[in-house]
This record gives sequence, structure tokens and C-alpha cells, in this order.
Amino acid sequence: MKKIKQILPVLAIFTLVSCGEDFFDLRPNYEVPVDNTFKTADDFDVAVKGCYAKLQGQVNYYLELCEYRSDNLYLSAPTAGTQDRYDIDQFRETPSNGIIEDAWANFNNGVYRCNMVLDRIDGADIDETLKAQYKGEALFIRAYTYFNMYRLWSGVPVTKKVVTVAEALRIGRSSDQQMYDLIAGDLRAIVDGEMLPYSYNAEDTGRATMGAAKALLGKVYLTFGHASEAAEILDDLIGQYSLLDNVADVFDVDNKMNSEIIFAVRFNKEVVGEGHGAWFSITNLTDNSGQTPVLQSLYEDNDARKPLIEYVQVPGVNLCLMRKFMDTPDATTKQYGNDQILLRYADVLLMYAEALNEIGYDASQDSPAMSVLNQVHTRAGLDPLNITDIPDQDSFRRAVCLERQKEFPYEGQRWFDLVRMGYAAEAIASEGHAIQNWQLLYPIPTTELERINDPSLLWQNPGY
Repeated sequence: MKKIKQILPVLAIFTLVSCGEDFFDLRPNYEVPVDNTFKTADDFDVAVKGCYAKLQGQVNYYLELCEYRSDNLYLSAPTAGTQDRYDIDQFRETPSNGIIEDAWANFNNGVYRCNMVLDRIDGADIDETLKAQYKGEALFIRAYTYFNMYRLWSGVPVTKKVVTVAEALRIGRSSDQQMYDLIAGDLRAIVDGEMLPYSYNAEDTGRATMGAAKALLGKVYLTFGHASEAAEILDDLIGQYSLLDNVADVFDVDNKMNSEIIFAVRFNKEVVGEGHGAWFSITNLTDNSGQTPVLQSLYEDNDARKPLIEYVQVPGVNLCLMRKFMDTPDATTKQYGNDQILLRYADVLLMYAEALNEIGYDASQDSPAMSVLNQVHTRAGLDPLNITDIPDQDSFRRAVCLERQKEFPYEGQRWFDLVRMGYAAEAIASEGHAIQNWQLLYPIPTTELERINDPSLLWQNPGY
């Protein structure tokens, strides 16, 4: 069998967690066991890979909770099995929505895996450089997980160590400041302690790097309103990666982890359980793809990104996929193998432009903010934007927001961008929904409220 150039060996992971997924869920009907198996470097390598493996199961949440929530994707009517998705799309979700419940449980499960590593790594008798790397990887994944939870629900109960069920039931929601301190603190520790390398050998390609930690930290800073800090950390990445000349090549399954990719969730369709189903698929080219009229009318005809959201027939399969996510199923496993790109250089450039503009609008055509914005814009084959058409700070912010929508459709960015930049209600109004500020967050799942059963610790978000 071909060697897997990724970091998610499922067999090893399930050897470690042979009790199954429930082993990691903090349910009140059992106690978390004390695990004494973390001793060697190989033990920690397997444990860290278990943290990465959890990210594979989170792909759908970017689809359901970000794209359907935004003005990129819609569901015209519910069908069997899609009621929860329809309710999210229509801003009618309730605290008992199954997609939301599953996301909460999945994210907390991922945190638990990271905490298992972090609880034991400092005392391990292994090479110090390797120890720092494993610790940095666990901190990165935990920070990413809590960042997603914060963007979906605001402050949530957090743990920085493995806790018993009894302890978990006494942990209350965190404030915005506490969430910021934890998420930015984990990433800052990685950067300041130089815990992660800037690159890996081919066998370990896909593990979190120092560049990934800096890019995520920049996004965290922006989300929490710290534009100066965001600009400073993102500036470190300018020139460290590069935009591919052809934007379609970024998503080519034969060109994975190219020079534009900073962090991606890895998949390998040749190995059972390491691939995935076809993303955003339709059966016939005449089927309703769910793409909103807003998105379909967004691009100029000569924009190289426009063909990426067009559907084409998969050779030999009764299925159609967007060019952006085109792949053919493996003949043996029947799985697809696209990586899920979470951070790429175009994102860094546009975040940098956003951060600089938030610090202060610059009306010059050759300003750093305008320069990086135009790097992404002109890569799509378009003429440069002119600063005379972007005459003030809000106009520039809108230009960045628009460029991000054109650049990242179906990459799980749009809803978070709209909320962060303050344009969510305006954008969603184009779909006929008049949303209120409280709908920028999702409801806390009923299952969690009932489990804690103490509104002074875990209370419902307003409006639900």
C-alpha cells in the first residue's frame, strides 16, 4: 500500500482510544479514567495524531453552521434528514437542533484529547524539542477549537486540563476576556516559545507550523478587536508564503499542501476511514445547487474564481462536484480525498489589509493595505482596484469583505467574516431574513443546559 503522507493513522488512534468516541465525552454516567499510557515519544505522537483526527469530523460544521448561515448557500425547503439544516438556514434553529448539539459535543471531545496530551507532556522523559512540538500542536488545536466555539456561542465552559465528570458539571461559562486570554494565550505561548517548526519533512507534512499559529493568532486578534496586534503578527507572514499564479491550482488534489496552504485538515482517500464523502455534491447538472443568487451574480466574467463554483460531472460517477472540490473517488474505498483548507496565504493577505485599515484608513494607492488587497484581487485576473473608488475606512472594509466572499466561498469563512466586520444583518437581509443581534450567536444546546442544570453556571444565549 502506498505510504500515507499525512498524520492521521486511524488504526493507531483507535488503538489508543479503544473505548470509542464515548470514552472522550464528559457524560455524567461515568468517571474519566486515569491514563498511564503516555510515556514514550511514540505514545505522545499517537495521542497528538488523535487530536488532529478529531478535526476530520468537523468539516460538516463549516458547511452547516457557516455556509448555510451566510448568504452563500441556502436550502429552499427541508427534506428527510435536513430539517435541522433548514432551520439554521432560515434562522429558526432551537436549542434542540441536532447539528448544534453534535458540534458542541465534537468540539469538547477535541479539547479533551488535547488536554490529555498537555496534562502529561511536561513530565515525559522525551527529547525537549519534540516535547515542545507536541505541546505546541495540542495547544494549537485546542486554541482553534475554542476559537470556533467562541465564534458560534460566545463564552463557553473551558478546561485547560482533564477533569472528572463531577468537576465538569461545576464549570461555568467564560467571559469574552477569559476566552480571549485562553485562545490568544495558547497561541502566544507557541509563538513566543518557538514551540513549532516552520516546516516538516514529507512524512509529517500537515502538522501545525509556526506559520499556522501566527495566522490563527492574527485571526483571533481581529475577531476580538485587536487590530494593531493582528497587523503585527500577520506582518511576520508577509512573503513567507506565496499565492499560486492560478487560483484553481490551490485546490488541485494533486497539488496538496502547496505554497499557499498554511494549515489544512488532511485526508487520504486510499485508506479506509481517511477519506470523505463528496463535498457539496449534486446528482445532475440541472439540480438546484443551493448557491444563492447573491453568490452567483458576484463575479465578473473574467474573474478566475468564477469557474471554481461551477458544477461539472465527475468522470464515471453519477455525481457532480464544484470545480473547487473536484476529485474522483478511489476505486477501492469509494472515498474522496480533498483536504479541508483552513488557513491559506490569501487569507493572511486579506486579514492584513483588514487590520491595517482598522488601525487607520490610508487614501494612497500604494499603501500596504491596498497593496495586499490588490495581490489577491489581481491574482484572479482582474485589473487592480483603485483607491479613488474606496474613499473611506468603511468603503475599504467593505472592499475587503467583498474580496473575501469572492475568494473563500464554501471554505467556512463567510459567516464569521460577516459577524466580525459587522455586516451580517445587512447581508442576510438580501435573502429576505431580518435578523437581530442575538442571532449572531447560536443557542446553547438543550442537552448541555439540562446536564449542568444550573443557569448561574450555564445559561442560554439571549433570544432563544
